[in-house]
Amino acid sequence: MGQTPAGHGGTGGDEPGTNPRSGRRETEEERADRQWSDLLQELRVAQTGVQILFGFLLAVVFQPRFADLSTVDRNIYVVTVMLGSGTAAALIGPVSYHRLLTGRRMKPQTVTWASRLTKLGLGLLFCTMCSTLLLILRVALHNVAALWLVGGMALWFLACWFVFPLWAIARDGGRRATGRQR
Repeated sequence: MGQTPAGHGGTGGDEPGTNPRSGRRETEEERADRQWSDLLQELRVAQTGVQILFGFLLAVVFQPRFADLSTVDRNIYVVTVMLGSGTAAALIGPVSYHRLLTGRRMKPQTVTWASRLTKLGLGLLFCTMCSTLLLILRVALHNVAALWLVGGMALWFLACWFVFPLWAIARDGGRRATGRQR
């Protein structure tokens, strides 16, 4: 994106320095600060849920009934714990990334990489949630209904987390990106 003499980025907005995607008059650094704040709010929600889920998963192995699990269920448990670990790492990673890069004038790059880690974390969270549900429902139901229930919930997660947002983007038809409004 080109820079105007005043230091405001922007081509395609109604006035110099207007970001054509958001319609805001902000520099690249201001935009990065705003995006970082938005990302932190999103991470707070996701991290809390992941930490609770991961704590639950870590406690399962110490329950007396754990020894009664079948080999398949123990394997599902191990996969679930590994997925939970990867999820926690990806969703906590942006904090470390930001801390290590603070003061290096790399906020836009930090936001980009933190956003990528967050998306990866959400994908891992999807897998962790499905794996956790599979383990719990297999133990609770002891039948094939567990697979159907997990499959249905997986579709619901996909719809809420990915399909609905992508549908909104497609429905918008790129008007925001080009600066056109209805």
